Amino acid sequence: MAALDTTYLGLRLRSPIVASAGPLTGDLDTAARLADAGVGALVLPSLFEEEIIHEQVELAAALEAGTEHFAEAIDYLPAIPRFPSAPDRYLASLERTKARVSVPVIASLNAFSPGSWARFSRLLGDAGADAIELNVYRVAADPARTGTAMEDDDLALVAEVRAAVDVPIALKLSPFYSAMANFAVRAVQAGADGLVLFNRFYQPDLDVDTLEIVPRLELSSQWELRLPLRWIAILRPMLHGRASLAATSGVESGADVAKALLVGADVAMTTSALLRHGPKHARVVEDELVAWMKDHEYGSVDQLRGSVSYACTDDPSAFERANYMRVLHSWSAPLGARIPDTR
Repeated sequence: MAALDTTYLGLRLRSPIVASAGPLTGDLDTAARLADAGVGALVLPSLFEEEIIHEQVELAAALEAGTEHFAEAIDYLPAIPRFPSAPDRYLASLERTKARVSVPVIASLNAFSPGSWARFSRLLGDAGADAIELNVYRVAADPARTGTAMEDDDLALVAEVRAAVDVPIALKLSPFYSAMANFAVRAVQAGADGLVLFNRFYQPDLDVDTLEIVPRLELSSQWELRLPLRWIAILRPMLHGRASLAATSGVESGADVAKALLVGADVAMTTSALLRHGPKHARVVEDELVAWMKDHEYGSVDQLRGSVSYACTDDPSAFERANYMRVLHSWSAPLGARIPDTR
């Protein structure tokens, strides 16, 4: 039997397969089923600062309704007992999950205002999170903001959280930084214990009948794993073991997990495959990984990890520009097919 245990964010996991943030990890019973199916860790759904602010605004509006017309009505309001806020409910869910499962539970935070990253991270750490994933999701739509300024803000929030908590922190990144390798190294220097590659940007769609902007959620496909594979392969030797690397997006099978480990990932995270096939699919992925390792004579994840990274491959250029040319030249029309005249 291959040894599947691995280390991620300083935590020893029984498997490199991690259930990433999503609806399944947010449900207590389903989270327990995922743990029973063999995942190495659970990442809870994100706590969004927008949800906290929206709830506070709605409550204030409800309590103040009518007071502009009848000021004396304020005196008629009964004392309202404190009820659970969005952070309270999230912390309670975190504590229940921790009490229910035997695998590490990683909290996820998506904030935006100065000071909020550290404040909420401290609450998550105090509630027992084994680690915190900082879900950095922003669109650089302000023409007055330079790329350097945006990157400096992200590095500042990492340093801010690092100074506020003792638990490990991972930075979940988008693939759109102009100099990814430089930023990744600086993020680790600022205090990130790990990097999660990559955050999926969910694009809005337009309803041509109602002319409204509508959300369209599409589960990830296996081809989306290629971008994390490239960057993990490049970053692994640069970080020299100073930070963990997690691959996410497009992890559907044991072969996908093997690919992530081969290029240097410590864990492979999946949500879409579990949503498609259910929590039991985690065991299927593990069985496929074990079978692959046996067929290729790998005795452990530690032995497998990074064996085809940028530093170890015979052709490092395959991860860089040379791959672009090879992909373009790799296409061929099916035998007998007519290539359209594009003149």
